[in-house]
Amino acid sequence: MTHAIVPDSEHRGLVARLPDRLRHFALLARLDRPIGWWLLFWPCVWGVWLAGGADRWGLVLWLLVGSITMRGAGCVYNDILDRDLDRQVARTAARPLASGVVSLKAAWGWLLLLCLIGLAVLLQLRWQAQVVALASLLPVACYPLMKRITWWPQAWLGMVFSWGALVGWVEVGRPDWAVLAALYAGAICWVIGYDTIYALQDREDDALVGVRSSALALGGHVKAGVATFYGLAITGWAVAFWLLRGDWVALLALIPAAGHLAWQVATLVPNDGDNALARFRANRTTGLLVALACFVVGNAGS
Repeated sequence: MTHAIVPDSEHRGLVARLPDRLRHFALLARLDRPIGWWLLFWPCVWGVWLAGGADRWGLVLWLLVGSITMRGAGCVYNDILDRDLDRQVARTAARPLASGVVSLKAAWGWLLLLCLIGLAVLLQLRWQAQVVALASLLPVACYPLMKRITWWPQAWLGMVFSWGALVGWVEVGRPDWAVLAALYAGAICWVIGYDTIYALQDREDDALVGVRSSALALGGHVKAGVATFYGLAITGWAVAFWLLRGDWVALLALIPAAGHLAWQVATLVPNDGDNALARFRANRTTGLLVALACFVVGNAGS
């Protein structure tokens, strides 16, 4: 059986060239959709660069490898737990586990291999950052369960997907913890905003199968809700910059990111799945813009 490329795959050509067996595992780890690891990676970079690690390019590369592998591991784990639910949702019914082209045993083996690669990345960090990274395992393991018990699983995802900011900051070793707290809080709000947009694609199916999401909780106020969380994200990052530099000029570095988030909200069409997917993917650019702002502010005068 040849597994179809999923509708929101970004690298149809690359994935399509793989042998069937390898393609199934690539799809299981979402290697066809790099947006996920970009969104996991950028907060790592924020933590490194805002902490003053402008010259830590080796660290940034290791964090990129870790983001790709651990995002893949998270997707495999999520699909293992959600395989029965995925069969009931149109967008996810073709996933390798839900469709049966990958066995449960093989999925566990693939998950173990990805975790071993993640372990290799972990060993590149100093012990304090290793402890912080390992502390993320419990929240990550609990995330797939959140959609069953809360209308705001996006808030839990925000905590998980922003964790890299903590790892990057601790690895560089800067002691300004209030700055890190504001950066992390802003990142969580950003994730809630963009994942609410992503959840718009599944609102009807989620309601039918009993899965909860912020997109359903917000109802007809999705645009206002996303705008609120994006505004809180900019506020958190602005507080972090202010605490670090105490200069309003530093806040100007956030203007491009703020403008990009405003564009997302202004052009979002909640009932158009293609539009929602495009706005969600646009956050790859937002992450880069915030990273550049962190680079400028975190390393000014150094």
